Amino acid sequence: MLLLISPDSVEEALDCAKAAEHLDIVDVKKPDEGSLGANFPWVIKEIRDVVPADKPVSATVGDVPYKPGTVAQAALGAVVSGATYIKVGLYGCTTPDQGVEVMRAVVRAVKDHRPEALVVASGYADAHRIGCVNPLAVPGIAARSGADAAMLDTAVKDGTRLFDHVPPDICAEFVRLTHASGLLAALAGSVKQADLGPLTRIGTDIVGVRGAVCEGGDRNAGRIQPHLVAAFRAEMDRLAEQHTAGVPAVN
Repeated sequence: MLLLISPDSVEEALDCAKAAEHLDIVDVKKPDEGSLGANFPWVIKEIRDVVPADKPVSATVGDVPYKPGTVAQAALGAVVSGATYIKVGLYGCTTPDQGVEVMRAVVRAVKDHRPEALVVASGYADAHRIGCVNPLAVPGIAARSGADAAMLDTAVKDGTRLFDHVPPDICAEFVRLTHASGLLAALAGSVKQADLGPLTRIGTDIVGVRGAVCEGGDRNAGRIQPHLVAAFRAEMDRLAEQHTAGVPAVN
């Protein structure tokens, strides 16, 4: 399981660089603009410049509307700025067909510029609260559009977590559907260390966190702390070893 950490500034990216040995992907977002809020192109570029070259940079393009052209331009901006994972939050898509239309436009815009870049279609575990596509529709959207990964996050950051809205058995089905299409499965949404056992058991490929590695557990007011990144990774590795050995995880 890969660990994706989301700094919201160049300063926080420097903190991630200090903990580079403990993380796999640095994800650029702007939390005050939403769950998958897009940061500025120059911030993506500056973070790419300060993060070790062997660590890929991911960038969100926002909790996007059903406007394929607008979203495609935003995605191109992210990849031109140096991101190699492009994440799209299908906030304004109410049907799978709308999601596919948006994601096909993104895939073309990104792959025409950088074929090796990875495109991530992201839905929301709490989709029922915002009226967007069902979480279990996202793997199909990703597969039909030619994306590389399907992801779930939470749209409303009110202290509720991924498993509060989509329990582990449904997340397991999300992962199964995603893997059946040969894609990567990413899960996020106020994930804590206590959630790592189920996430490991269901075969999650990428886990995304921010609050869990911020001072005071606060994704908005807290700053990423390298020692918290190291502790989170240590727990991931411990559970992965137990899972490989067939030992039941205890959280």
